[in-house]
Amino acid sequence: MIKRIVLSLLAALMLLLAGCSIFQPTKERTYRVPSAEREFRGVWVATVANIDWPSKPGLSTEEQKQEALAILDTVAALHMNAVVFQVRPHADAMYDSKLEPWSSYLTGMQGKAPDPYYDPLTFWVEESHKRGLELHAWFNPYRAFMPRGGEISEKSIVKTRPDLAKKLSNGTYWLDPAKKEVQDISFNVIMDVVKRYDVDGIHFDDYFYPYPGGNAGFPDDDSWAEYTKSGGSLGRDDWRRAAVNALIERVYEGIKKEKSYVKFGISPFGIGKPGDPPSIQGFDQYSGLYADARLWFKKGWIDYWTPQLYWRVNQIPQSFPVLLGWWTRENVNGRNLWPGMIIGRMTDEKGSDEIINQIMIERGFVPDAPGHVHFSMKGFMRDSTFLNSALINGPYQKMALVPPTPWLDDKAPAAPGVTVAVTNDSSLTISWSHENLSDVFRWVIYYQFGRTWDYAIVSSHERTLVVPTARIFRDRPRLRQGDTNYQTRTDTLMNIAVSAVDRMGNESALTFRAVAPNTAQAGRR
Repeated sequence: MIKRIVLSLLAALMLLLAGCSIFQPTKERTYRVPSAEREFRGVWVATVANIDWPSKPGLSTEEQKQEALAILDTVAALHMNAVVFQVRPHADAMYDSKLEPWSSYLTGMQGKAPDPYYDPLTFWVEESHKRGLELHAWFNPYRAFMPRGGEISEKSIVKTRPDLAKKLSNGTYWLDPAKKEVQDISFNVIMDVVKRYDVDGIHFDDYFYPYPGGNAGFPDDDSWAEYTKSGGSLGRDDWRRAAVNALIERVYEGIKKEKSYVKFGISPFGIGKPGDPPSIQGFDQYSGLYADARLWFKKGWIDYWTPQLYWRVNQIPQSFPVLLGWWTRENVNGRNLWPGMIIGRMTDEKGSDEIINQIMIERGFVPDAPGHVHFSMKGFMRDSTFLNSALINGPYQKMALVPPTPWLDDKAPAAPGVTVAVTNDSSLTISWSHENLSDVFRWVIYYQFGRTWDYAIVSSHERTLVVPTARIFRDRPRLRQGDTNYQTRTDTLMNIAVSAVDRMGNESALTFRAVAPNTAQAGRR
């Protein structure tokens, strides 16, 4: 009797399982829960001196847009996911600002707007987001003028506030970081962009007090005298560092108060201090730029840290892995550590191999949230480059999500709704929706052929994806070394899963749909 009851229950269970929706995955078909690679893959787009964009001053609006689109298309094609776009070369603007004049690098004349009018930063943000790319606005907080910028216009801060802009021996003008008005100006310019533009990050590079090292002659006698007269007790070097520290902390807090999800990143000179670690030699930013970069890192005044490690692996006095290891140990707050790499002289075969090695070393040092930023975009835009091919066939073969920033937001969006429909006998159309589209920045569409999962990452603008019902794979047989023969197999599309990812990199639960064993029939049900 008991045996008959058990058999009846087993039979009922089997019927229940057989009647489950064809769009639900089974354990046998899923094998494992898929996940996308995580890595911040950024690139600097420098506008100062027309390094990367636009190629020269005075291009037409349409020419500027076409050059920008070519850059963004290349970034997307190389499976990178972030652009660090320079919006303030030197107290001027690559966007429509009421606080500072239009940059001469854009139109050829400082203060002159593009004609026909458009706002370049709005264009760059919108086109980046269409491609699922983050756009970080890059500022120089103190540089006021460079001789390469042409003539000093009447609208330049050099003319309007000569008390704030100090002339250096090389003809460059620099805003005095110790003056409260300078700090107010830079802070207000940055916050204006945070408030008015849908940027994903704010970024500083390595320029605080100006190079070269020492700067004992920086012309700030007036502000120093004012400080000491008011009873200030710091030494002159510490006073300068304190002024820079104050702006860094203020900017971080200001950004978080206005838009907590906007990340703040700094790209300091790559050596924290010579002799630490002992083998390291080189420029001292602490006493040269008055940049206490280690302090900012330890205070947590940044969301991502991009020290400019522009040296080769085997360059002993400035070795890439030695310096990266040091910065990793300094990361006591667990912030994102994404070093800067220089590609300008790395586009031949030997240089490409160097960059690949650095990427793999960084992945080893920061396995949970790796990343890096390349300087600069023009290295990827040349007619022929080993590096592009080496990246897309190597470490960038798969697309990657930006690592999360859990101290800002760790709440994942809701899972999307997913439907599958037959396109034709050889493909299916996956469609998805979401209850809160404002909480979505990217989608990940996973698909399983046989036992192999793959995926695509698309922008929040996308709502459908067509996938084949079968895929041909090439397998190299395990024969003797050097054998180039391949065997092929055809794997059937088994399962589909879709997730939503917010702008902080938090990924939702996956919504699965099974499409096998008979894919075409399954799609029609």
